[in-house]
Amino acid sequence: MKRHPALVWLMGCLIGLGLVLSVGRAEAKLRVVGTLPDFAAIASEIGADRVTTDSLIAGTEDPHFVDAKPSHVLRVHRADLLICIGMELESGWLPALLTQARNGNVQVGAHGFLDASRFVRPKEVPIQVDRAMGDIHGSGNPHYYVSPPEMLAVSEGIYKKLVELDPGGRADYEQRWQAFSSKFQQTMAAWKAALAPLAGSKVVEYHKSWIYLLDWMGFVSVGALEPKPGVPPSPGHVSALLMQTRNQSVRFVFRELYHSDRLSEVFARKAGARLLDLPTMVGAEPGITTVWDKWDRIVARLTAK
Repeated sequence: MKRHPALVWLMGCLIGLGLVLSVGRAEAKLRVVGTLPDFAAIASEIGADRVTTDSLIAGTEDPHFVDAKPSHVLRVHRADLLICIGMELESGWLPALLTQARNGNVQVGAHGFLDASRFVRPKEVPIQVDRAMGDIHGSGNPHYYVSPPEMLAVSEGIYKKLVELDPGGRADYEQRWQAFSSKFQQTMAAWKAALAPLAGSKVVEYHKSWIYLLDWMGFVSVGALEPKPGVPPSPGHVSALLMQTRNQSVRFVFRELYHSDRLSEVFARKAGARLLDLPTMVGAEPGITTVWDKWDRIVARLTAK
């Protein structure tokens, strides 16, 4: 049967459109958004060209206090996977952002929502929570992302979630995860060896951000410059802390890069300790673009002569 030329043309267009849509679907990448830049960096390492990644927190920001911007709403709206820190760390800003984004796939409990804290054994879990205690998190200390072994466990959780959401890429994810995991364990052993001579060092923290890292390194926290979590240091508290630690040979003061205050410097000088401004996240300083870079920088500062 002879077909009308216009009909032939229309059928050709429809077939061509179908091929374009098919190719588009085949090449579509999994859109991963992490509240933490480290999550995005890990997903990028494991997912490679099967994923696009972004983060809501900049490495220079205090993750407790993030302003929800229209660009954040758009990222979450488009996300296939949202990875959060959990343990109530983002409770002041993430719930409102999820509501505004109107993406059912990444709401709490949905298939595309991943609470990374589920892969971590929490430390410093309070017996009870009282607002008078400051910025205390009822589920435990949420700053596990400063510690290599905790983030290795989180990385495995991210790998498994990528496979779950994109089963067609299982072989690719498996291959890259094996390489990532092997590199992580080897590099972690090298960091631990470099830090071994410092084991037992006494540390004063600015904010209670460091317990997971300190435990892994074999260091000991003997106090915090914040009188209560989230409450800036006061002269009275710093004086009391100096008295409390004067016979404990404090070696280091750990301070997050997004905190800067004169009293930390006063305490370190009077205690005879080294004040170290340390990166807690990828992107905290120029040149820190991977999780390896972050811990390389921390180890280098701790072992510097």
